[in-house]
Parts: sequence; structure tokens; C-alpha cells
Amino acid sequence: MAKKVRRKLEEEEAAAFEFPVFDEVAFVTKEFELAYGLAVAGVVALLLGVVAWAITQAGEPWYVAFPIGFLGVALSPFAIRALRSRSSLYTTGDWAGLLALEFFGWIALWLVLVNLHLA
Repeated sequence: MAKKVRRKLEEEEAAAFEFPVFDEVAFVTKEFELAYGLAVAGVVALLLGVVAWAITQAGEPWYVAFPIGFLGVALSPFAIRALRSRSSLYTTGDWAGLLALEFFGWIALWLVLVNLHLA
């Protein structure tokens, strides 16, 4: 008799669960906004890399170009918010991903350009 009771409870619990309604429009809207933010972050990383390289080629030491690039990365969320009003959809993880892309893209491009010039 205990098996029948257990089986009924499991069936009731399984029947009580329903998947939430998936909002396709909200999903696509957020993904479009993230793609736009990714494009802006890539352009910012390219610009910062070229600016840091130009400062280095002007004869300034690395510790002059680094804070300028870091400041550009830190101020870029304000530029993204000014360019796109729907950036309020971004979560903290989305912002962290964009900042990481900008930072590492800027550093990588700067180092590649400096090393290409020396070769």
C-alpha cells in the first residue's frame, strides 16, 4: 500500500510543474542590444589600442599610455549608455563581459602593434 501512495504523490508533483511562458520578443531584443554593445566595445578596444600605440610611438613610456587606456575602458559604459537607451537591459554579467572584452582587446592590440613596429 505504501507504494501506491508514493506513486500518487510523485504523479501529483510531476503534474503540478509547468514550464514558464518563454517571451521570444524580450529574448531577441536583449540579444540584439548585447550584440550592439559588443560592437561598440570592440570599436572602443580598437580605438584605445591605436591611441596607446600612438602614445608609445611618440616616445612616451608605457606608464603614460596605460592609465589613458584604462580610463577609456572605465568610461566606456557611459558611452554605451549614451548611445543606446535600451542598455538598461544589461545585467551585471553583461557589463563585466563587455569591460573584459575592451580591456583585453585594448592590451592585446597595443602589444601587437608595438611588437610589429619593432620587427
